[in-house]
Amino acid sequence: MAAPKSGSHNPPLQRHPEPGVVLIASVNWQGLQTLYLKEVRRFFKVQLQTIWAPAITTLLFLVIFSFALGGQRAEVLGVPFADFLGPGLIVMGMIQNSFANSSSSLLVAKVQGTIVDVLMPPLSAGELLVAFVGGAVTRAWLVGLAVWLAMVLAPGVHVPVRNILPIIYFGSMGAVMLALLGVLTGIWADKFDHAAAVTNFVVQPLTLLSGTFYTIDRVSPLLATLSAANPFFHVIDGFRSGFIGTANGDIATGAGLLLGCNIVLWVVCYRVLSSGWRLRA
Repeated sequence: MAAPKSGSHNPPLQRHPEPGVVLIASVNWQGLQTLYLKEVRRFFKVQLQTIWAPAITTLLFLVIFSFALGGQRAEVLGVPFADFLGPGLIVMGMIQNSFANSSSSLLVAKVQGTIVDVLMPPLSAGELLVAFVGGAVTRAWLVGLAVWLAMVLAPGVHVPVRNILPIIYFGSMGAVMLALLGVLTGIWADKFDHAAAVTNFVVQPLTLLSGTFYTIDRVSPLLATLSAANPFFHVIDGFRSGFIGTANGDIATGAGLLLGCNIVLWVVCYRVLSSGWRLRA
């Protein structure tokens, strides 16, 4: 048998890692990207229902309230009522669809039994959370852009962008907040009735009582206090200020409150996902 040539190098044998050894030491970027794209393609495949239908519904709100209340309330915060109403409706549609996207994604996977396809890949709880929230925020901004473009073309309403920073910040923070709430709802719910109950008894009331259709200085002191404590109010008020240049509340307080709410919700979602509660048998 011939001796190996001098200076030759034999590659080391590939060994399988010991059980429990982490192969992906940092972020699983490929898996994270795959799950995020899955979430985006899931709602984009039925974009007529997930993007354009909410845009039409939001425009109907604008038309109805503009005609019903526009003559009695000619100006609000120094702008015509339709211009005051438009930005609030945009971000209202955004946060509602953000909640619907993350909650329905998890709930449908649980009902159909495909949740194992999400839990089995080497994705950490943080990576799962980023993908679900990222998909919901993407849908929220697509809905917001569709509504804004429709309002730009609609007669009688003006939604010029005066300051892009509060629009991006409050729109994104609101979408993240509702996406995280949707993740908790999707984990907790066992059937569609449970998710509908959260939508009808939590999300909808907080949205409608958030100053979308009124200013808090025009209501009773009790309702004004409740509105000021409502995180949805700060989302809508801060987002609207980027269009009309005026806020109904304290922008800095609202920005800090939303950041705190999202940090708390993120920690709760992370712990729940890590524990596998109501996800693993």
